[in-house]
Amino acid sequence: MSSHHPPQNHATFTHMRDGTSDDWAVIAREFAPYAQQLPDRVLDHLILLNGDCGGFPIDRLSHCLQTATLAHQDGRDEEYVVCALLHDIGDTLGSYNHADIAAAILKPFVSEENHWMVAHHGIFQGYYFFHHLGMDRDLRDSFQQQTALYQHTAEFCERYDAAAFDPQRETLPLAFFEPMLRRVLAVPKQSLYAKIVARQAVPES
Repeated sequence: MSSHHPPQNHATFTHMRDGTSDDWAVIAREFAPYAQQLPDRVLDHLILLNGDCGGFPIDRLSHCLQTATLAHQDGRDEEYVVCALLHDIGDTLGSYNHADIAAAILKPFVSEENHWMVAHHGIFQGYYFFHHLGMDRDLRDSFQQQTALYQHTAEFCERYDAAAFDPQRETLPLAFFEPMLRRVLAVPKQSLYAKIVARQAVPES
C-alpha cells in the first residue's frame, strides 16, 4: 500500500505563528486561481450599480459605461478606459469614499498617473457641484503644484466623468468592455504578492 498522502486542502494552523511551509504551500496553491477570478468578481460588483440612480439622470452602471464609452471613443488606451469604467465601482460600499475603493482595486494593474486620477476624481469632480452643497468647489486646487497629475485628472472629469449623465447618448454595453477589463486585470504590475503569481505562471518542466 502506498504511503503517499494526497495534498492537503487547508492549512492546519490556528495562529499564523504556527504555520509551516506545507501550510503556506497550500495557501499559495490556492492563491493564483482565486486571484485569476478577480475580473469576474469585479464585473459582478459593477453590475450591482445597475438600476441605482441615487437621484442622478441615469443609473450608476450606465454612468460608468457612458464614461468608459466617451473615453474609448476619444481614443484612450485600454487601461484608461478600464479606469473610466471602474471609477465609481465603490459607490455601493464606499458611500463616503467611493474613489478610494476604485483606486484600491485598480492600483496593482495601472500606472501611477491613472491610479492617482481615480483616487482623486471625487475631489476634482466636486468642482462642478460642491458649491451647490455648501462646500468648496476649489478643493482640487490644493493639488495644483502636481501639475501633470492635476491636468490629467481635471481632464478626465471634464471630458468623460462629468459629461456622462445623458440618457440619450450612445452608451456601449458592459460586454463590450469586458475583454478590456480582463486584459488589464490579468497580471499585476505592482503587488506585494506578484512573485507568487509569477512563480505559479511558470509551467513545470
